[in-house]
Amino acid sequence: MTHYQTIVIGGGPAGMMATIASASYGQSTLLIEKNKKLGKKLAGTGGGRCNVTNNGTLDDLMAGIPGNGRFLYSVFSQFDNHDIIQFFTDNGVKLKVEDHGRVFPVSDQSRTIIQALENKILELGASIATNCEVVSVTKPEDVFIVKSAENTWTADKLIVTTGGKSYPSTGSTGYGHEIARHFKHSITDLEAAESPLLTDFPHKALQGISLTDVTLSYGKHIITHDLLFTHFGLSGPAALRMSSFVKGGEILSLDLLPTTSSQDLKDFLEEHREKAIKNSLKALLPERLADFLAQGFPEKAKQLTPPQIEELIKKIKEMPIPVTGKMSLAKSFVTKGGVSLKEINPKTLESKLVPGLHFAGEVLDINAHTGGFNITSALCTGWVAGSPHY
Repeated sequence: MTHYQTIVIGGGPAGMMATIASASYGQSTLLIEKNKKLGKKLAGTGGGRCNVTNNGTLDDLMAGIPGNGRFLYSVFSQFDNHDIIQFFTDNGVKLKVEDHGRVFPVSDQSRTIIQALENKILELGASIATNCEVVSVTKPEDVFIVKSAENTWTADKLIVTTGGKSYPSTGSTGYGHEIARHFKHSITDLEAAESPLLTDFPHKALQGISLTDVTLSYGKHIITHDLLFTHFGLSGPAALRMSSFVKGGEILSLDLLPTTSSQDLKDFLEEHREKAIKNSLKALLPERLADFLAQGFPEKAKQLTPPQIEELIKKIKEMPIPVTGKMSLAKSFVTKGGVSLKEINPKTLESKLVPGLHFAGEVLDINAHTGGFNITSALCTGWVAGSPHY
């Protein structure tokens, strides 16, 4: 039975970074992952390019983590997005910044990021066990006993970084929540976040149309980002972010031209009064969307009555979109809910109930937007959970 000072269960971004932190402080460390390779979910992020962090300010980070982001103030004071950028740069990964502060490897390959993390783990002398599923975790006395089908290990410190329940094909089955429950931790309700939205809307006409920086709003939630019309509803960052605030039954408002005022549109229609409405709108919006908006109105702008002008502008500035639901956890990017933060020390991420037990990443009740925020939360909580706090 091999003894380690630290065992980490789950080889995603939080687990890999926790292993690196632990090993860099000289702790004998084992990382256990049930998939054949580390970072399976990470491999698919950012469309396979791996949006590794966001280069914004602390305020930007907080805005990007709607689900209990405030809990992370202490974590970010120890290790933040700029430390992530520094870490990868120091380890030979060239990075670039794209729109909305999103940081990618210059290679545009998620493998680059996973390889850098894996190389660092091995360089620091930590052990990795892949293809290895943990079947039980107990702590009868002072040490944790971790069992797989073939092996048994013991550890002074256990870090659980098994992710949430979204995308189970990547191995996120919620096993970390089972470990937490075994140690009498509470799990808050799990639901899909960063999820495509199902809508009651003429999908066929608009399917495949992609829009840049439109504004989607519902009550006090106002999100300006890119949007994609799909065969089932809405996807793209604006829809994924809005999914944290809706369940189904809500009516969203879509402003297709947020930087153009209603008066500007009125003037535009007046200037193009001799032209067909659908043709003049093509100067502002994709062709199929212009055709869709022009339906039900006279052909030319000069034929519009004042109420019809108001109606057309309202269709562009406040298009109502009824939400019928959102994609299931299995098809969503992020799990909302997890190990209750009331039972976790925000400075160390150690359990308040079981000494030596730590949690990091998406297994916790923290959820963030796509755009580098989720991975930031995972990498930073991983570093803090893996670092000793004397």
